[in-house]
Amino acid sequence: MEIIINRGVYYGDVKGMIPHGNGKYTWLDGTVYEGDWKEGKMTGVGRITWSSGKSYEGDFAGGYLNGFGTLKNSDGSIYVGSWMLNIQHGFGRKQFSNSDVYDGSWKEGVHEGSGKYAWSNGDMYIGTWKAGLMCGRGVMKWHNGDLYDGYWLNGYRHGSGVYRFADGSYYFGIWTHGIKDGRGTFYPAGTRYRSSTRLSKKKVFKQIKRSISRRLSKQISIIGVLKDSIQKSGKRISLEDDRSNGDSATEFLVLDNSDILSHSSEEGESEVDEDTTVICEQEYIEGVLIKENTNTNAGLSYKREQQRKYHMKEVKKKSSSDISNGIKSYHLMLNLQLGIRYIVGKTTRISIREMRYSDFGKQARIRVYFPTKGSRMTPPHSSIDFHWKDYCPMVFRNLREMFNLDAADYMMSICGDDLREISTSGKSGSLFYMSLDDKFVIKTLRTSELKVLLKMLPSYYNHVKEHDNTLITKFYGLHEISLRGGKKVQFVVMGNMFYTQLRIHRRYDLKGSYHGRNTNIDDIDEGTTFKDLDLAYAFHMDKSLRDALFKQIYLDCVFLESQHIIDYSLLLGLHFRAPKHMNALLEAPDSYHGRQNYSADHAPTFNVDRSIPPKGLLLVTHEPSSVNTAPGPHIRGSTLKAFSVGDKEVDLLLPGTARLRVQLGVNMPAQANRKVYSKDETSSTGPELFEVYDVVLYLGIIDILQIYNMRKKIEHAYKSRRHDPKSVSVADPQFYSKRFINHLEKVFPAET
Repeated sequence: MEIIINRGVYYGDVKGMIPHGNGKYTWLDGTVYEGDWKEGKMTGVGRITWSSGKSYEGDFAGGYLNGFGTLKNSDGSIYVGSWMLNIQHGFGRKQFSNSDVYDGSWKEGVHEGSGKYAWSNGDMYIGTWKAGLMCGRGVMKWHNGDLYDGYWLNGYRHGSGVYRFADGSYYFGIWTHGIKDGRGTFYPAGTRYRSSTRLSKKKVFKQIKRSISRRLSKQISIIGVLKDSIQKSGKRISLEDDRSNGDSATEFLVLDNSDILSHSSEEGESEVDEDTTVICEQEYIEGVLIKENTNTNAGLSYKREQQRKYHMKEVKKKSSSDISNGIKSYHLMLNLQLGIRYIVGKTTRISIREMRYSDFGKQARIRVYFPTKGSRMTPPHSSIDFHWKDYCPMVFRNLREMFNLDAADYMMSICGDDLREISTSGKSGSLFYMSLDDKFVIKTLRTSELKVLLKMLPSYYNHVKEHDNTLITKFYGLHEISLRGGKKVQFVVMGNMFYTQLRIHRRYDLKGSYHGRNTNIDDIDEGTTFKDLDLAYAFHMDKSLRDALFKQIYLDCVFLESQHIIDYSLLLGLHFRAPKHMNALLEAPDSYHGRQNYSADHAPTFNVDRSIPPKGLLLVTHEPSSVNTAPGPHIRGSTLKAFSVGDKEVDLLLPGTARLRVQLGVNMPAQANRKVYSKDETSSTGPELFEVYDVVLYLGIIDILQIYNMRKKIEHAYKSRRHDPKSVSVADPQFYSKRFINHLEKVFPAET
């Protein structure tokens, strides 16, 4: 039947006067569709040819290209694959007009997911994509023979990776936005081996095949309609289909140092001769080579070799001394950096997945030996031999992802330069390191603390996963180093609560107890962390900010109480702005002149920092594009709402400084009030005088690895006989939690 619809001509099956069944429709501009119809819409299988010469043949739904089909453009490009509402979405292959070919996953018309792109000039990339750009893990092979295997961001090499040059040399290191940035190792093409002068391509291919069969769990799957292969040296290495899901797939393994540079003894091939190995340790800053150290044992005289061996023996002897020894501490730092670089590189290759029971506990660990001369799996290094143990690596990898920490940035922060050893006034005797960029704190743990963390880790993981704004310490890694003589040192990597561009003028550690909770006057300096009885301020906050703060404090305390944890505290950092009202006799908040009485009733006097303009603090509506949200230990938290601006998300505007995003525990504005009297006042009967400061607060709950065990119960019983039981720090978890919250409600009073 032939009918006229919207000035176009339809010929075919109808339902009433509506196309339904099979038919052909011709538009006024010459566009023609022939195929299935349903109630007046193109639905089913059909073919459409536009007046421009473009054509599509495949599935339709509701008048849209939807399903699987082939689009041929007038410029000669062809797309074969999945569609959703006229947009390429799903898996598909596109051959461009310039002969480039992309096979892989699409999302809303652009490359996203796993895919392979082959340029017409012979370049090829296989890996992950995001928003049409190479992003994530992938391998790029250039037509000149160079190959890069590593991480990408927005189309640039970004993160850790290995670059293999066409001449056979290799560089293992870190890139930032396409250029080398940080430390790396270069293996020249002429590196000598006992059995041959260099690895042949045939042996490299054997390594690839062996790696594919040995490490299937570390592969990147690229869904495809055709089997792919990788062209190397004129030979094609066919890769097996993965039919576990009924689809054809390409399996491509990203190789590492051990896959490429070492021979397998299983096939009778020789190990690298460490006496003739030549490597170059290099360091770059934004693509500029600033340091290079060639490491070779070839040609050393007998005397020099004996001196080297004697020196290494002396270093190892010295390292068996106490941990406070400077040499020992320095080697611990180097060992820690080597281990973290190794484990982050290993675990980052594995795709994100849900945690399993086997990922938790003491048995979920990776053990590696790091000899100074290097091994098949580890590079040579200038520290001492050590064994590395990494606990629950997949759990902490997921935690770092959860807190939006990029693997390359994490390694650069901790391993890019020497760590800074910091002193602490704590009683634990732990050794602390700080990353050079101040993002991370690394602390040594007692074995008892390690056991507590491993036991509570499943619950901790679920808690921080459920509560984005948790104030509890953020853990990023749990490691153990074993040195000669059986000495073991355990470390935990944490986020620095005080990572900020603002200066922290004063620090407080608040537990809610009073016995012994004041600071010795003789120990006070600029970096002192004060205690409960030293705090003379009450902090007044916006109603919505305070409500959000105490809601999370309550949730975190309920979690800690469920784990029988005590001795935790609120670490509070203050950045002072200019005072709104000031007594002329007061001294500076960041000055410490002479011996002063630090107590709750007699607070330290302050001198005003004249460099701080008295313009106060201002909350403004949140603008994501203009706020500093650089990756840090608190970036996961959401932006807070303020009651004073209509319960909207807010930023903190600091005149002459910055515009900062307000998050729970980060960049929180408040007024610090303390009651003061003039010098000649001897009683409190006169008029009250308050000093008010604008402050920016940084806070979090720390020291959460002490469980209420039998030893603590005995300690509580003993101290309770000599002091008020409510004043001593050690207490049962329920009482500790309640006292902690009650104390903080006084420190942050609600507005009346």
